[in-house]
Amino acid sequence: MSSHLGSPTRRAALSLLEAVMTRHRSLEEALDALPKGIAPRDKAAAHRIAGAVLRRAGSLDAVLEPFLRREPPSEVRQALRMGVAELLLLGTPAHAAVASSVTLVPKPFAGLANAVLRRVAEAGSAALEGLDAERLDTPPWLWSAWHAAYGPAVRAIAAAHREEAPLDLSLAPGTAAPEGGEPLPTGSWRYPPGTRVAEMPGFAEGGFWVQDAAAALPARLLDVRPGERVLDLCAAPGGKTAQLAAAGGQVVAVEREPRRAARLRENLARLRLSAEVVEADATQWDAGGAVFDAVLLDAPCTATGTIRRHPDVPYLKRARDVGPMAELQRALLAAAARRVAPDGRLVLATCSLQQEEGEAHAAPAGFVADPVRPEELPGLEAALTAAGTVRTRPDLWAGRGGLDGFFIARWRRG
Repeated sequence: MSSHLGSPTRRAALSLLEAVMTRHRSLEEALDALPKGIAPRDKAAAHRIAGAVLRRAGSLDAVLEPFLRREPPSEVRQALRMGVAELLLLGTPAHAAVASSVTLVPKPFAGLANAVLRRVAEAGSAALEGLDAERLDTPPWLWSAWHAAYGPAVRAIAAAHREEAPLDLSLAPGTAAPEGGEPLPTGSWRYPPGTRVAEMPGFAEGGFWVQDAAAALPARLLDVRPGERVLDLCAAPGGKTAQLAAAGGQVVAVEREPRRAARLRENLARLRLSAEVVEADATQWDAGGAVFDAVLLDAPCTATGTIRRHPDVPYLKRARDVGPMAELQRALLAAAARRVAPDGRLVLATCSLQQEEGEAHAAPAGFVADPVRPEELPGLEAALTAAGTVRTRPDLWAGRGGLDGFFIARWRRG
């Protein structure tokens, strides 16, 4: 990161970190709340600095620890973390990283910030050597849960979360992929981290949409055929709705939150795809007795599978959130099952690595497993479980940039 970015970028980054780590607001909300006058380039650079701190806060604190006799105020702590991140992770020249961080702290702490960051700059990358970064950068409750579920792979999962995720696209039928991407075996296209999708040729014309390669799997595995009646529950922001509509399904998309439903409609309009959007709670929705050939439930969850894309998640979720989320998923699954026609198909997906939100879910009454076959997951056979469900993890496809953590199960009404 170059030294010309100046204080608007760093002040915005500090604002983002305070919003997430102190006020427990999502990074997306915090970005939306930044002053309207901030230039897009400054906003993107602030997002990158904040993301680096969120991914590596434990390691950054371990670097700072020898130089701090007492805990500084939150704002000072965040500015110091930013300085260390710029020095050790983002390649900012030392004089710029130190000076810009010092300007962020209240005057009584300017001397401390200057001295500490100069010491870190002198140590250089050696300051990170010998740290158990995977454990330091993972909240203990998540480490324990993932170790219980995945054994030694917990370390590879944590390592995957330290890297900025690439950009994955799903293409509309007949659309050529924009230049600079890599085709993935499952049909998605992957672009380098930091690629700005809105600036890509074809975006405004609706040629593609952003969707992690793992997030594209549930709709693919529903295998919708032209003319089928399809129900997409908890549908916003609409990536899966778009897939189902592009496959030729007659799609009804149900979304509870009006703001998210509006975003869903906007996305479908840009993509020139049609679906009936219903604003309703899926557990309460009266469909007038309608049943569907295929139903997709992408259920709300703790989103711990998306940490590589959303590094704020570990600061917003707690162990106590998992049980209530799993309970909500069971209620939604029961509601989804009621909408499936005889011989119809039902796919459940959650973007969580917590097994209570995935493997613990059983087939609804009257349904039988419809196991996913290896040929349906080209290049991702390692994600197929013995039960015929799918478990993607951030450490799969490590050489390609990983993918989000999803659980996917498919059933057929008996």
